[in-house]
Amino acid sequence: MGPVYWWMILGMAVATYLPRMIPLTFLDGKELPPIVSGVLRNIPFAVLGALIFPAILHIQDNVLFGVIGAVTAFILSFIGLDVMFVVIGTIAVLAVYSLF
Repeated sequence: MGPVYWWMILGMAVATYLPRMIPLTFLDGKELPPIVSGVLRNIPFAVLGALIFPAILHIQDNVLFGVIGAVTAFILSFIGLDVMFVVIGTIAVLAVYSLF
């Protein structure tokens, strides 16, 4: 590997490390306001929805396949099943659907 790759790896390491280190350094021992804490707690769900929703509409060039999978996953998770059962259940429903 040339020196360009080493600089690139170092730059990526710094870019990944800084956003994790700065809050730990400056917010250590401090309590965030409830509104800020609530917003930060919901960010992973918003990002996950933004990443998954476009894929639902473009899966296997068949929108119905993605919609059936999304509806199945929503129903299984809404009734309170564990994440693993939601995934396995959705895969099972889509496997049966793909047979037709």
